[in-house]
Amino acid sequence: MTSATSTETPAAGAAAPTPQRIGVPREIFPGEKRVATVPDVVAKLVKLGFAVVVEQGAGDLADLSDAAYVEAGASIAPNAAALWSGSDIVFKVRAPTADEVALMHEGQTLIGFLWPAQNPELMQQLVAKKVTALSIDALPRTLSRAQKMDALTSMAGVSGYRAVVEAANAFGRFFNGQITAAGKVPPAKVFIAGAGVAGLAAIGAAASLGAIVRANDTRAEVADQVVSLGGEFVKVDYEEEGSGGGGYAKVMSEGFQAAQRAMYAQQAREVDIIVTTALIPGKPAPKLITAEMVKSMKPGSVIVDMAAEQGGNCELTEPGKAVVKHGVTIIGYTDLASRMARQSSTLYGTNLFRLTEELCKTKDGVINVNMQDDAIRGLTVVKNGEITWPAPPLAAAPKPPAKPVAAVAEKKGGHGHGSSGPLPAKTLAVVFGLGALAFWAIGAYAPPAFLAHFTVFVLACFIGYMVVWNVTPALHTPLMSVTNAVSSIIVIGALVQILPPEAGSNGRPDTLIQWLAFAGIVLTAVNMFGGFAVTRRMLDMFRK
Repeated sequence: MTSATSTETPAAGAAAPTPQRIGVPREIFPGEKRVATVPDVVAKLVKLGFAVVVEQGAGDLADLSDAAYVEAGASIAPNAAALWSGSDIVFKVRAPTADEVALMHEGQTLIGFLWPAQNPELMQQLVAKKVTALSIDALPRTLSRAQKMDALTSMAGVSGYRAVVEAANAFGRFFNGQITAAGKVPPAKVFIAGAGVAGLAAIGAAASLGAIVRANDTRAEVADQVVSLGGEFVKVDYEEEGSGGGGYAKVMSEGFQAAQRAMYAQQAREVDIIVTTALIPGKPAPKLITAEMVKSMKPGSVIVDMAAEQGGNCELTEPGKAVVKHGVTIIGYTDLASRMARQSSTLYGTNLFRLTEELCKTKDGVINVNMQDDAIRGLTVVKNGEITWPAPPLAAAPKPPAKPVAAVAEKKGGHGHGSSGPLPAKTLAVVFGLGALAFWAIGAYAPPAFLAHFTVFVLACFIGYMVVWNVTPALHTPLMSVTNAVSSIIVIGALVQILPPEAGSNGRPDTLIQWLAFAGIVLTAVNMFGGFAVTRRMLDMFRK
């Protein structure tokens, strides 16, 4: 049996390491339909050098046949015992049961949702087996490069979408408003408590169905995200920052919670559907919807409690069930992601593949659990039979070094010879003085017709400059192209110099002016048609 981890680089001329086998067992948790990888991901794992074995029937509930896995390059194990005993690495969705841990062997690597804080007994069982365990839920989510491995986000997005689907199924009316021959149907009103990943997915799904969507979160910075998805952010009338770090919310003060309960009570009386998503890592789900709030809701209303597995955000939630109390349907399903098994399995399998890429950068089919890597260190909860969870806090990013005072002064145009900063006061006064003198000369000696045109020209330049200057920089490029096209109206002036003169006029201008006018028409034509063409290409980039 090959070692589950490798930390040494083979010497030159040494034999290549034996590729490790990745095992994917069938999930035995009641009601779990997901599988830890899909055929498309199997093909990618094989390209990394791994051998992949899948337990017979592992993907059946996600509509993934054994034949599809074989076609992608995997082999099929007849039962769980054969799979666990013959695998160096095991991909799972749910945490293993005691019976599954009993099938593990020393040196094996386990990757899946282990929830070390909630499963101390499992941690001790893994230590006794002297294995290495990576808990995908312990990924440091603040690392930008870890986003591709963030299975919590993937599953939360699926769950948020599915929550709205379940609400629509239990709700007795349309989500969107309609005017029919039989009468007017008002749009449904949906309130989302918590605007994390799951909440934002629910907002997008409900808004796309035509509902009036409101949402609240303790983190004020998500308000713009709510609005961008078509929702209305409902603010609690109490000032307190709710970000707890790591992308999660924190436990709020009693004063804030009282104000929040008052706001929730008002929303419960007004809306038709409530979706709750509030969770705090390592703690029971906070109770946001009281029994009194449920009683105040309109008959036929729906509550989807996405925190049911951790106790629920509603006092009347029964985990794993959909119940009707006080005329309100309360859905406490704990398998929302599993209800879209194929989609969830595809996303989860891709997350594990990205993690495998980080563990096997040599692409030789052997993983290296590098404890110097912040992302891998955060994931690793047991290493070779020793508990390594929780990981130490991530080091703060170093502050940029302060610039020397002399360098700052030179950059601002202090005393450097090559300074490009503002002009000195004396030089600026001379420039303005010469400019004023030039304008006085033009006004004193120029013909009245020229002076009128010159005044319009100066005002046009000034107004155009101010309009463009106040435009968001992100819009400068398309704005410039269309502005160039529109400003080509100056071609009219050139046409006046070429077209036949009107009766009673003094005749055509001389030949030089006509040729200059012709050149102006050619250049402005290029500017005009080119500007519109560039604008169209830029706008096409933003269309789906």
